[in-house]
Amino acid sequence: MARLEYRLSHATDESPLLYVYNYIDKDEISMRFACDYYVKEGVVYEKLSAAFVRGLYVIYVRVAAEENAAAPDAAGGSALGPGIRVELRHFREEADVYPLLHTFRFADDDDALLLLQTDVVEWNGREWTKSSTEVDEDRGVYVYYAMAPEAAR
Repeated sequence: MARLEYRLSHATDESPLLYVYNYIDKDEISMRFACDYYVKEGVVYEKLSAAFVRGLYVIYVRVAAEENAAAPDAAGGSALGPGIRVELRHFREEADVYPLLHTFRFADDDDALLLLQTDVVEWNGREWTKSSTEVDEDRGVYVYYAMAPEAAR
């Protein structure tokens, strides 16, 4: 087990501690390192960097722009059921809602990590191109935002 900290990144050398996870599995840290965004207590944070500092893992973040505000129900997503869930959501520029296309459920965190790291996901006979990924702690789910094949060109 390891320790993970989320720190708010500033222009100065000080990076205030936001959240700490003691005794966290390294596979979960890897999945969080693969995410571009982190949602906690209704606030969306953008990952700036990830580091290994003095024996602990650190993710440096900043508060994301207002247009990235967390949706209370994320338009129909559900974190119920066993395993690790990764939602595939249709990303479109200037959209307020990103429709849920599919929820992948994994018993193995390695499979979920591999999905989060892919650039293209084939689903429903089409190839969807990754826009970004996030860990949404409020809903207990990872999210893979993808552009439709015609929009990715």
